[in-house]
Amino acid sequence: MISEVFITCAVTGGGDAPRQKNVPVTPEQIAESAIEAARAGAAAVHLHVRDLKTQEGSLDPALWRSVVRRIRQSDVNPVLNLTTGEGCGIVLGGPEAPLPLASTTWMASLRERFVHIEELRPEICTLDCGSKSSKGNVEGVMVNTVGMLRAMAARCKEIGVKPELEVFDTGHVVLANDLIKEGLIDGVPLYQLCMGTGNGAPPDVSTLMAMVHLLPRDAIYSAFSVGPMQLPYAAVSPLVGANIRVGLEDNLYLSRGRPATNAELVRRAVEILERMGVRVMSPDQMRDKLKLKARA
Repeated sequence: MISEVFITCAVTGGGDAPRQKNVPVTPEQIAESAIEAARAGAAAVHLHVRDLKTQEGSLDPALWRSVVRRIRQSDVNPVLNLTTGEGCGIVLGGPEAPLPLASTTWMASLRERFVHIEELRPEICTLDCGSKSSKGNVEGVMVNTVGMLRAMAARCKEIGVKPELEVFDTGHVVLANDLIKEGLIDGVPLYQLCMGTGNGAPPDVSTLMAMVHLLPRDAIYSAFSVGPMQLPYAAVSPLVGANIRVGLEDNLYLSRGRPATNAELVRRAVEILERMGVRVMSPDQMRDKLKLKARA
């Protein structure tokens, strides 16, 4: 068990258009929700942006600028963790005719996936360490080749942005470990153990511990689960040495039938941790732990 943790709030995902009105969509909504989450106790905010017409995930630099500017000009200073996970989805044509790919396929280049990282220079950006079949779309696949991941990791190293190694199954941990062995990851590695994501690692504790046991000894890591296991994971994670992630990207409810806000999910996680005697770290304490530098 660890006695102090940082909380990351995953403010809004980049997948399907939100089914619930409590999910922030516009840059103003996303930024304000991130600011409220930071005030509630989140040391870091993990961000996506959404197209204003379709509400699907976007890589539009103007949307990113608007969100990041609002947060940086606010009275809070959370660690910014921006996604690079858009633009890596293919949709096959079906078992009898997998090719050509469906028109909803979206495979972006390294430059396209990194344009907001290059410009805005967050302290952290995500690196999805592998490929995974979609649960919602039976012909869909999240695709991250070894070549793309090596190039993304190398670019993170060049520009001084710390990659958060997102792992959705045990094989992803092995792939991330290989990036470290190849010298593509600077400093102490940061992992995010993503549980219950559908066709990825299930959220049971045995699978969680299998992933923990594969991590490098010096790794710093967080864990979360999608859906109703999100808040129980706020209690489980410190017991296995992990930090915390909550937020509307992964779970829409504070309790059964009760829609949540990001700030409410963070406050509930803080309450759980404090009742366990676990101290919640501030943004600057998280920066010290990860040897990050705040960006102007």
